[in-house]
Amino acid sequence: MEYKPLTPRKIINVKGKIYYNESKQAWSNIKLKRELINEFPQLKEKRSKFSYELMFCRTAEELDKIIKKFIKTKEIMPMLMFLYKD
Repeated sequence: MEYKPLTPRKIINVKGKIYYNESKQAWSNIKLKRELINEFPQLKEKRSKFSYELMFCRTAEELDKIIKKFIKTKEIMPMLMFLYKD
């Protein structure tokens, strides 16, 4: 399957919450903020399907290796997501 990355026009910096889904009994709901939806209007298309890839690096060296790969290939710009416990 070939993925077409969504690319923002500007820097996006938003903060949001992760919600617990009672029916699925899982932390599976991530609400996207309006700033993100406005930057990616494709996300408003109700019949479209979107997927994501989440990478978690355990060390700074692993992250550095992945960043160098993205810089070398220039195929996609990663989105950083930080998780916090409130």
